[in-house]
Amino acid sequence: MNIGITCYPTYGGSGIVATELGLELATRGHEVHFVTYANPIRLDPDIPRIHYHEVEVSNYPLFQYPPYCLALASRMAEVAEAYELDVLHVHYAIPHSVAAMLAQQMVAPRRRLPFITTLHGTDATLVGTDRSFYPITKFSIEKSNGITCVSDYLRRQTEEVFGVPNEIRVIKNFVNCELYHPDNEKKGAAHYAPAGEKLLIHLSNFRPVKRVQDCVRILAEVRKSVPAHLLMVGDGPERGPAEYLARQLKVERHVSFLGKQNHVERIIPLAHVLLMPSDLEAFGLVSLEAMACGVVPVATRVGGVPELITDGEDGFLEKVGDIEGQAARVVALLTDDELHYRMAKTGRWNAAERCCPDKIIPKYEQYYRDVVNS
Repeated sequence: MNIGITCYPTYGGSGIVATELGLELATRGHEVHFVTYANPIRLDPDIPRIHYHEVEVSNYPLFQYPPYCLALASRMAEVAEAYELDVLHVHYAIPHSVAAMLAQQMVAPRRRLPFITTLHGTDATLVGTDRSFYPITKFSIEKSNGITCVSDYLRRQTEEVFGVPNEIRVIKNFVNCELYHPDNEKKGAAHYAPAGEKLLIHLSNFRPVKRVQDCVRILAEVRKSVPAHLLMVGDGPERGPAEYLARQLKVERHVSFLGKQNHVERIIPLAHVLLMPSDLEAFGLVSLEAMACGVVPVATRVGGVPELITDGEDGFLEKVGDIEGQAARVVALLTDDELHYRMAKTGRWNAAERCCPDKIIPKYEQYYRDVVNS
């Protein structure tokens, strides 16, 4: 098939999932066309059957805000006609589903162009519920020829918030278990923890919903019992406050802020425990990546996270904001090698068994066929 994919080409989970999906589809023989304003961070355009089409946005002085949605729709329509796309697959509703709907109408006199919208979380639970965006988000979702989301929780939320009558198919996130795998020797850990401290890791876009400062508080609490060092991977508005808090709590020497990283699969396996103290996660892709790497997640019992992490089996779930509770789980994992080994092994097995590409990608392929042939 000829498949068009549009996503945010940045470090958020939706862009990562879309990029990895495109790469997997290309290895299965599909022609995949990415249409977005920048090359997605994990995308190598030199890979066979992967094509990148940049969206150029005019900076004409009349426009206070560049009309990206309109430029995107025009580019989608051009690519669809030039490369005879069978389907458009857009990730994150705003503004991508709106642009896909416009592109569909632009090419309608000459060809059918169905589009699928995949909801990833905040596009349905936060951005889409904003009064300014709610009507257009609801409209574009309902006009989609297919709708998927990444968890049962998100499907329920979408049905409740938007009252969408369409079928919403749940296709959960996946992880490439050949790329994301354990490093039992953790050779590179000494670079960050030369004294042999065990590593904790947090990865996110450092938005308030991720509760980045909680990670620093957890580290400070953990260090009362066991030596530990925290790797903070990513960037965003909460980085500055987190750095300031680390100084306040006198743990700044025990935290490494690494900024945005293109190859997190090389960093995650160095850690023993992942911290994911979020207010809300529709799925929690980073916890799946950590499990595949044999890193045990300590997360919050929110959103779709309990669909992935089984508390006490392959990770721990605590209440949002319960610093002491989360720190206690981390201390247990860092001081009980047998416990850590058992949970790390179980997490790796569950990730590979339930969420490897061979289990998930065929579901997308079947859905494409269903939508195209409907």
